[in-house]
Amino acid sequence: MDGLLLFAHGARDPEWARPFEEVARRIALSRPQLPLALAYLEFMQPELEAAARALVARGCRRIHIVPMFLGTGGHVRRDIPPMLERLRADFGTSVDWQLHTALGEQEAVLQAMTESSLAWLGRESEG
Repeated sequence: MDGLLLFAHGARDPEWARPFEEVARRIALSRPQLPLALAYLEFMQPELEAAARALVARGCRRIHIVPMFLGTGGHVRRDIPPMLERLRADFGTSVDWQLHTALGEQEAVLQAMTESSLAWLGRESEG
């Protein structure tokens, strides 16, 4: 069974997580049978490893990790790989860990950001 793990940075302000929680909520509504977890790098819980272990405990044997970052910066390149190595060491070949491209570098998200940015033009004169 596949599981989906959304992985965001985290912040001290709990309001920061609202967009990520909304994405998780929408996914859960559209795919209620999909094992889903939202995890954070720092300041918030659960952390990636705890969320990943919870998905494995639910029977997931392939876990898709989606970095909810705008780009592939230091966190994606330096912080996630050691976490995945610990999970791979603990679970061996019983779980297939799929780390995907940072969300902000995916074509659909780039297009949505482009369209959303352009949508502001002309709105000031419409009032």
